[in-house]
Amino acid sequence: MTKFDQSWAVQEAAKREWMAENSLFREDDEHSSCGVGLVVSVDGSKSRKVVENGISALKAIWHRGAVDADGKTGDGAGIHVQIPHHFFGDQIRRTGHEARHGELLAVGQVFLPRTDFSAQETCRTIVETEVLRMGYYIYGWRHVPVDTSCLGEKANATRPEIEQILISNSKGVDEETFERELYVIRRRIEKAASASGVRELYICSLSCRSIIYKGMMLAEQVAVFYPDLMDERFESAFAIYHQRYSTNTFPQWWLAQPFRMLAHNGEINTIKGNTNWMKSHEIRMASSTFGEMAEDIKPIIPQGSSDSAALDSVFEVLVRAGRSAPMAKTML
Repeated sequence: MTKFDQSWAVQEAAKREWMAENSLFREDDEHSSCGVGLVVSVDGSKSRKVVENGISALKAIWHRGAVDADGKTGDGAGIHVQIPHHFFGDQIRRTGHEARHGELLAVGQVFLPRTDFSAQETCRTIVETEVLRMGYYIYGWRHVPVDTSCLGEKANATRPEIEQILISNSKGVDEETFERELYVIRRRIEKAASASGVRELYICSLSCRSIIYKGMMLAEQVAVFYPDLMDERFESAFAIYHQRYSTNTFPQWWLAQPFRMLAHNGEINTIKGNTNWMKSHEIRMASSTFGEMAEDIKPIIPQGSSDSAALDSVFEVLVRAGRSAPMAKTML
């Protein structure tokens, strides 16, 4: 039986607790510049070239992030692309199903506890319960292939189990409704996981439009760690990429970017005030778009979020409530 060395993770957690109690160190007070960019097809057509250019551009901004003493652990890097339907259509066939031509498909990129198999199963049950509760059909789960040889010691010690859930639009709703209900599903999952005491569950993306591959590797190793990205069937009309420079929170797998809506540079000097204002607005927050489901998406900002993650959460709820991205931007 394979044994995983968790000593570093335990020591790191103990060190953080000691610093919080015995020094001037505060995670909230940590603050320079991430690397972020976009490759897009101007005519809106999907192509393999866009993904390849996005990967190459991500490699070119390796200098915008820090590297741990082990020489391989990074602050976090990732890429956000459209869902390649041909690729995932083949994955669905492997589960014994056949996606109908033109049917919307949703994919969830999920981080699970790696060494606690009981917690893993709890997480899968929570995810499946909320998807079925909303009335959608699950094709199955897919184990995401990874190459751990490119990871540093610290990144590998904290590495999650990475799986994908494949969901059918069995209700036949339009894309906007499907995307909004997937958002509600994700927020319900997060609340249920928190109530169950499972802290390691994180959903990078749950969408019928796009998917995010990210982690605590160096920028030049993202496509090495995720062989999916090197598959010729992986096509997209855009590629948003990000190399994190961790300044206001410690590097963690879930804080790597891009996030679900944004890839952001951070450095929000008013983050505490903004967060407090958002909490005060939640008390009277309502939406005709969400209706009775409005309570399911609170709190808007998850605990422990970086400034960029908090911004992404607020931006996302405004867009899912029916506002356009430019309008949401002007409101923040």
